[in-house]
Amino acid sequence: MLEACSTQSGKMPELHNRDQMKSAPFVSPNFMERVAEPDSRFHRDYLAYQSGEITRAELISRLPHVAMLGDSVCRGIYISSPWSTLWRAHTSRGKNWFLYLGAAPRICSISKSLETITPFVAIECAGVGALVDHEHCRQDLFRRILGTRNFSGQVGELVRAHRFPDLILISIGHNNVDWAWRCPPPELDEPDERLRRLSNEFRQNYVRELRRLLEVARVQQHRVAIVVYGLISFESYFKGREAVERLRESDKTLYPHLETTYTYFVSFRPAYRRNLIRLAAMANEELRAMVEALNREFVQQTDHIQLRYSDALATADLSRAELLHPIDGWHASVEGHNVLANAAFSDLASSLEFLRIQ
Repeated sequence: MLEACSTQSGKMPELHNRDQMKSAPFVSPNFMERVAEPDSRFHRDYLAYQSGEITRAELISRLPHVAMLGDSVCRGIYISSPWSTLWRAHTSRGKNWFLYLGAAPRICSISKSLETITPFVAIECAGVGALVDHEHCRQDLFRRILGTRNFSGQVGELVRAHRFPDLILISIGHNNVDWAWRCPPPELDEPDERLRRLSNEFRQNYVRELRRLLEVARVQQHRVAIVVYGLISFESYFKGREAVERLRESDKTLYPHLETTYTYFVSFRPAYRRNLIRLAAMANEELRAMVEALNREFVQQTDHIQLRYSDALATADLSRAELLHPIDGWHASVEGHNVLANAAFSDLASSLEFLRIQ
């Protein structure tokens, strides 16, 4: 299980620091024993630490750093009463398919899989309700109460960090496809122009933030790999949601907050799902094209940056009811997080090879 750390001061933060919205890094707990092994790639760094040439914090900073940027799809959360939901939004870190800090191996997260390969530092930036946004736009009251950091805020944290990550995983945009939210009534019936406009805005905001990351990556002295995951397959997902709805019809005690979903995500209503699926597909095409364009603009000019689009999450099969949380039938269950973790990790081989993490 990873442990909390501070790569700048070397001090261990108190447990409650994990509950703040600012990300806390977590380091593999047995990293010292592993880097002490003579065949470790970090053995020279360990010897430098033993001789007092570098501090513990400097030793940790030389480990691979892996950051996750995203929204609630990347968080172990579910919706219930307002106060309980607010509490979980502030305390649910380390319970998801990227980073699982539980003692029992309930979720075989990306971090647990990476730990079998190398000691490393995990940085969980994903926020509940996070949007791909324009950094100068004011957040609504709901997101301010949740303490949400949108994409621009998450990127801002990384570009200002003392240690820029080696591997950056990005899975965000699911809240941007809530096309019926604040939709003028005429456009609910004729949504095509609205979908095109939302798709274009999504790409413009996304590419601006991704370019910020690439600008900082370009001046690093180490290799940087960035993976842009496509949005989940909502067509597959809604099959699972429909199965959940059928179960609830036969037993009203199941999924007690199934309908609460519609308060937070209007487009999940059955009447709006078809166009949500359309918009998500459009967004994924924009992501694919954006990555291709940025590769031509940035990556071909340097040999220490890798930028990839991955459809691993966009093609993951989420059509089974047991993959959705038993409380809200919206967010992923433990089984759902395992499906996402397996899909996301299965497409990391080329990134890890590029970073020489083998």
